[in-house]
Amino acid sequence: MRNDDLVISRERAVALVGSFLARDLPTWPWEGSPPTPDLYHVEERAVGWLVFWRSAEQARGDGPRGSFVGGHYLVDRQDGSLHFVPAVRWDDEGWEEQYLTEVRGVRPPDPLAAAVRGLVRSRGAVAAMAHLRRRAPRLGPREARAYVEAVRDGAEPPEELAAPTRAERRPLPPIETVAGPAE
Repeated sequence: MRNDDLVISRERAVALVGSFLARDLPTWPWEGSPPTPDLYHVEERAVGWLVFWRSAEQARGDGPRGSFVGGHYLVDRQDGSLHFVPAVRWDDEGWEEQYLTEVRGVRPPDPLAAAVRGLVRSRGAVAAMAHLRRRAPRLGPREARAYVEAVRDGAEPPEELAAPTRAERRPLPPIETVAGPAE
C-alpha cells in the first residue's frame, strides 16, 4: 500500500537497511560466519537516504588487514524501497538523475525548452530554431522544427526530441532494487 504523504525518516532508513542486512547477509557465501553489520554513516540526498555499512569487526579494527566488507544502500524517501546504486562509489553526481529516470520513471528536465519557448514568442520560430540548433547540434532541421512547434504553445517536447538537448554523460552501471517498498 502506497501513501504519497509518507516520508521516510533518517531513523526509519537506518532501521530498514539494518533489517535488510540481517536477513540478506547470511545468504551470501562466506568463508566463515557472516559479518555483523555496522551502519556507520548516513547522508541525506534529494531522493532519499544513503546508508553506509561495514562489518562490526572492521569498525573495531579486528578485521583482516587490507580487506573491506561493506557498502551502501539508498533508501527511497517516498516509499522506503532499498536500492544499490553503484555510481555512488565514484562520486558521480549523475546517479540521482539516473535514479529518478530508471526507478521512479521521472523524465529529466529539458534544459532548453523555456528559452526556446521565450524566443518563439519574442523573435519568432526561425530565431528559436537557430538557437536550438546551436545549443543542440544533434537535432536536425526537421527535429528542430518539431521541437519548436511542440514548445510554442507551452507543451514539453517528446522525449526523442528532448534527449538530444541534454549533455551527454558516460553510461552508469544500472541501479539494483533489492527490497521494498517498505510496509
